[in-house]
Amino acid sequence: MAGWGSCDFSQLRQLQRQIEALRRDQDKFCEECAKYLAQRLLAEVKKRTPVKSGELRRNWTIGIRQEGNNYEIELINETGYASYVEYGHRTPGHTGWVDGKFMMTITEREIQEQAPRHAGAENG
Repeated sequence: MAGWGSCDFSQLRQLQRQIEALRRDQDKFCEECAKYLAQRLLAEVKKRTPVKSGELRRNWTIGIRQEGNNYEIELINETGYASYVEYGHRTPGHTGWVDGKFMMTITEREIQEQAPRHAGAENG
């Protein structure tokens, strides 16, 4: 029976280590992008939030969580009247309508449109 000879797998092991390092770098990059975009979202929505007492503006918070390969940014305002300012409401006595400010809706749309540019600038 003929011998098969020997084989050097060191380059394959080195390639495997490089791929694993690249995956870790990619995960870190995605996490940093999500954090950056979350901070931009928070800053912009606060700017757009109308101020009477300042309570509504102060109560914006963000959360980031990873779901599989995706990062979800959650923007929260637990002020009782936040949704009325966002989407609008009837006046007392139901005689009229106060238009919503859509501070969160507009800001979210803008950040989604700008996300590819911001992600590239943050880590470029």
